[in-house]
Amino acid sequence: MNGGLVVNEGFIYEEEKLLTVLKTSLFFANDGFTVYDCKGELVFRVESYGPDSRDQGEIALMDAHGRCLLTVRRKRPSLHQRWEGYSGEGTDGNKPIFSVRRSSIIGRCSVTVEVYGSPGAEYQIEGSFANRSCTIFNAAKESMAEIRRKVDASTNVVLGKDVFSLCLKPGFDGAFAMGLVLILDQITGDDAVPTTED
Repeated sequence: MNGGLVVNEGFIYEEEKLLTVLKTSLFFANDGFTVYDCKGELVFRVESYGPDSRDQGEIALMDAHGRCLLTVRRKRPSLHQRWEGYSGEGTDGNKPIFSVRRSSIIGRCSVTVEVYGSPGAEYQIEGSFANRSCTIFNAAKESMAEIRRKVDASTNVVLGKDVFSLCLKPGFDGAFAMGLVLILDQITGDDAVPTTED
């Protein structure tokens, strides 16, 4: 087992696990996901309703039964884009269990994940989430999870960016990985929205 942050032990697998992630609405950016295993069983879901929900800055990851596993929230104000993850529902009065920081170095963007607790851990996310091609590495540079474009097995056609694969390495918590996907989606959505700030 590789260890790492455990949001929920029920989503740690002994063998490599391939999940299919589906963005559930095309009307607003960043507003919903459903995640299935290879048998078509629902594993996770994320729901938010309408364009105002992102103003609250909180997104909840739920299991198939609607139980909240993890809440992610944008930290404001923040020099770099910084997000925090909290166990369970809501962030009021809770301490974050991890943070995600995006930093841009001329021409290159990297995302660092810091896990709190004893022992703490650090992960790097490299690649392009916008193109659905990135990898989550641990401090030893071992791949823990990969996000890839989904290919239709029967036609060999690459599907659109609203459907992609999340491949979990043995021992890496799928709920934690999916929490990172939610944050990457928010960061990518922020990039797509023109801002007046520089």
